[in-house]
Amino acid sequence: MTPAQLVARVRKRDFPPAVLLLGPEAYERRRIKEAMTAAFPEAAIAQFDLAVTALAAILDDARALSLFAADRLIWVANGEAALPKTGKASEDDDAAEAESGGSGGDAAHLAAYLKDPTPGVVIVFEAIRFDFEGEDKRKQERVRKFYSATREVVELRPFSPDEARREAEVLARCAALAMAPDALDLLVEALGADIARIAIEIEKLALYAGARTVSAGDIAEFVPDARTTTIFALVNALGRRDRTRALELLDTLTSEGIYLPLALSFLSTQFRLAMAAREAGLKSSMQVQSHFTRLGMQMWGSRADQVWQTMGKFTRPQLERAMKLISEADRGLRDARPDDRVIMEQFLLKLTA
Repeated sequence: MTPAQLVARVRKRDFPPAVLLLGPEAYERRRIKEAMTAAFPEAAIAQFDLAVTALAAILDDARALSLFAADRLIWVANGEAALPKTGKASEDDDAAEAESGGSGGDAAHLAAYLKDPTPGVVIVFEAIRFDFEGEDKRKQERVRKFYSATREVVELRPFSPDEARREAEVLARCAALAMAPDALDLLVEALGADIARIAIEIEKLALYAGARTVSAGDIAEFVPDARTTTIFALVNALGRRDRTRALELLDTLTSEGIYLPLALSFLSTQFRLAMAAREAGLKSSMQVQSHFTRLGMQMWGSRADQVWQTMGKFTRPQLERAMKLISEADRGLRDARPDDRVIMEQFLLKLTA
């Protein structure tokens, strides 16, 4: 079941006896909780934490009939805490779970309750600690197996960049906030398509901007993670061989608390993308975007424009020299006791010579 499907069911007052919210995505989880809590009177809502309260006690509460409300919502946080503790993280975790929880214990108690759930009672289990990929995947499968008796499972997966941008457009319209397309692209890219953080920043921008249109410059100034625009301005200054402006922008990065090795890493990425685009013979920003997307690298139109502009400002020999100087600066930043500011100044002086 998708988050939207569950919200639609809730609005129709079609409540399942139990729901498992699986995954770390916070925005959809908040929407589900808001829809759920709005459907029940405050006196009919109980909240528990499995890190504090045993699952058996929560199920006992679910079985108890309320004198004040016919329908009740029981919201349970830290669903992972109910899993049996094996004392080790090894391949026999699943066997231990089958012995201590999978066929008996709390998992069996939950299965027994769901065979004959209390009418009008909805239990929502939050299991948000583990992701769907990497090392977390196996741990999440244990959670899914423990709650296998819960038929309604909602996977809270992270938004893709395209999904995040579409949702951000909707949020901006709802907030009566006018945003330039490149500003919206930058906001989504800067916040890594984290729609929960995007929603917060849109609320703040709506208060700040009022009736005027938010620009990419506003995003760079007011959104903490959007300082890459300053670094791109540094790329432009280097392309013009504008030493004074480049040093001024280095001052800005330093005053903003930007970790200078990270800034150098961004410069390296920008020059490498420009070099790859030049070698591929790309002739426009649209071709740049299409080329890197085909290679599996998600790239916004605004970022493709940046790469295209960098290609126009640097010849191939200049790009090769820039990469060599970046390599030298990187080695300097890795010395035992480097002065990051001095090393970056030397790099800028050499590149603008």
